Amino acid sequence: MPEALYFEIGSFWTLFYLLFEWSIRIIMLMVVPFRRSPDAAKGWLLLVFFLPVPALVLYILIGRPNYPRWRRIRFARLRTILEGATHQLSRIQACRPPLLPSNLVQAATLIKNLGQFPTLAGNDAELLSNYNGLIDKLIADIEGARNHVHLVVYIFADDATGRRVIKALVEAARRGVTCRVLIDALGSRQWARRVLEALTAGGVTTHLVLPLGLIRRRTARADLRNHRKIFVIDSRIGYAGSQNIVDANTTNEELVARITGPVVLELQAVFAADWFLETEEVLDIAGLFPHHHPGAGVVAQVLPSGPDYPTAGVSHLMVGLIHGARERVVITTPYFIPDEALLRALQAAVLRGVEVHLVVSRQVDQILVGFAQRSYYEELLEAGIQIHLYRSRLLHAKHFSIDGEITQIGSSNVDIRSFLLNAEVSLIFYDKDITARLLLEQERYFASSDLLTFPLWRGRFFGIKVCENLARLMSPLL
Repeated sequence: MPEALYFEIGSFWTLFYLLFEWSIRIIMLMVVPFRRSPDAAKGWLLLVFFLPVPALVLYILIGRPNYPRWRRIRFARLRTILEGATHQLSRIQACRPPLLPSNLVQAATLIKNLGQFPTLAGNDAELLSNYNGLIDKLIADIEGARNHVHLVVYIFADDATGRRVIKALVEAARRGVTCRVLIDALGSRQWARRVLEALTAGGVTTHLVLPLGLIRRRTARADLRNHRKIFVIDSRIGYAGSQNIVDANTTNEELVARITGPVVLELQAVFAADWFLETEEVLDIAGLFPHHHPGAGVVAQVLPSGPDYPTAGVSHLMVGLIHGARERVVITTPYFIPDEALLRALQAAVLRGVEVHLVVSRQVDQILVGFAQRSYYEELLEAGIQIHLYRSRLLHAKHFSIDGEITQIGSSNVDIRSFLLNAEVSLIFYDKDITARLLLEQERYFASSDLLTFPLWRGRFFGIKVCENLARLMSPLL
């Protein structure tokens, strides 16, 4: 073949590829901003500009934070299916309308509008930070169960801790207790098969949440996960927080709220919704939502959030509460990658004279996320926000407090993944005593942390700064 012909063919394919790349860039420039937040859109468009073909493939796989069509159809049915639960909750609220200070009424209204659940009085709560102590208490509660045990958890390991919980569930099932367990398919992937086999063989009804697969019809994207940790026993006792079911020596420092009272039924409703979404089975609402007659106790509220919900619940909650803060904000999280609204709310709080503390781990278990997180430190320090680097272990607890009056404890990290991609659950307490108990935990964190200073942080190596800022550009994709 003549050399000129080789040149012409090569030129043709080069031109074709260039046109293909620029077509991707132009089309994505029109498509991405309509389907993502501004921060996420910037991250995607940057990736498209430099690597258009890989970016297109990645966007097709994980670019739109939507569940499969079958799941969206089921979610649309939830409001009707849970009418009975909502009715029970309204009856409880009517028994004892919670009396909140005027400055907290708007916060309660915001949370109800975000997650549909009202404030309920007559609750009690215990904050559990002892890892093995929590497992002991959970197993004791399962052993005392008379009617049902419901668990939804991100990680359920086939290790010593997991087998202890499995044993308790199996023994409960043999006593005639109805046990239902939901396990996230990705979070528990290395143990899921063995855990499911052991539970199923023992009479426990178990399902994988959002199973993975190449064919999307009955599977879900790998980055859309159920990250909740909810344990409900007999509609009387509930747990919510950061701790999974896995050995302490392979995990981190946690915080979980063990609650009793009417608000447990809101956790029950979240479980019933998750159960329906995975199984299409409508649970017996009448049997699972008994009528409580609350006495004196804590006012509390549950906020579920995730891609199923039209609004980024946790993000709106934090921004709204921080804008209303008057004295002090303390945030504890293992991963801190804020959106623009949260970042500005924190900066504005300091300008109003509010004392703002952020507690994060010095250790990181995800290198890229760690770089992205540290890219915000200089901006935060410059604004006057105090950053505490926890020394001991990876601090996996997730909570915040506002003005000594409002406490949030849950499964949500302070990052875009938890805000938009993961199903999460938060417990909100309107109580000075519980907030004071949480403040004791936070003071313990402060004592075991190094306070980051602006001159020290500015003095880090230039190459590290470059890595941090590159990771920050990609943070909407993490």
